[in-house]
Amino acid sequence: MINVYSWPTPNGHKVHIMLEECGLHLGRDWQAIPVNIGTGDQFKPEFLAISPNNKIPALVDPVGPDGQPISVFESGAILLYLAAKTGKLLPKTDRLKFQVLQWLMFQMGGVGPMIGQTHHFRQYAPEKIDYAIKRYTNETKRLYGVMDKQLSTHAFIACDEYSIADIAIFPWLRNWENHGIDWADYPHLKKWFDLISERPAVQRGVKVLAELRRPITDDKAREVLFGKTQYEKR
Repeated sequence: MINVYSWPTPNGHKVHIMLEECGLHLGRDWQAIPVNIGTGDQFKPEFLAISPNNKIPALVDPVGPDGQPISVFESGAILLYLAAKTGKLLPKTDRLKFQVLQWLMFQMGGVGPMIGQTHHFRQYAPEKIDYAIKRYTNETKRLYGVMDKQLSTHAFIACDEYSIADIAIFPWLRNWENHGIDWADYPHLKKWFDLISERPAVQRGVKVLAELRRPITDDKAREVLFGKTQYEKR
């Protein structure tokens, strides 16, 4: 049984979806162990032992590549690990593989960090900073435009086959309304988004732990996520 230490965030959903898409089913092949990032579970020593950057998700597979247990942190690395373990969702040819990997890096280095900042300054910042809101919203719209253009000539984000690149990006777009996005400006991306949304494995993946998540409204959760607790030396 693979243990997935996670929370219902875009990065957590990536791994939940990937496991289900690979034919590994919740309760049979893997289990989700909640790490409540609003109460500080991510700072507990037992979690830091497998995820030293105190971020979810992290995975522990009792049967690693050499038959021994292995732990993996960082959602992009986990997607690559599961693709290698199952032989799914990463093309075999070098050309297509690198097409997928560059779009995976696009998500890890651009879509996630920039949309995360957009979401923070539009939703969670204690004061509305117009410069920050405009800067990150504009960058988010630019990234949506990059993806829309790519999808005008491809069935999926990296090439014409579904891959870990699609799985990595999709959860980050589910809160598009909070990003200041009008889907009418990105018709190709909207078509892709709807297509991915309809996949049964995706629908199962985004439900994992979803009942545990609550809106961040109290000062304690805000302090844990965005305040000094986050930056304490451990």
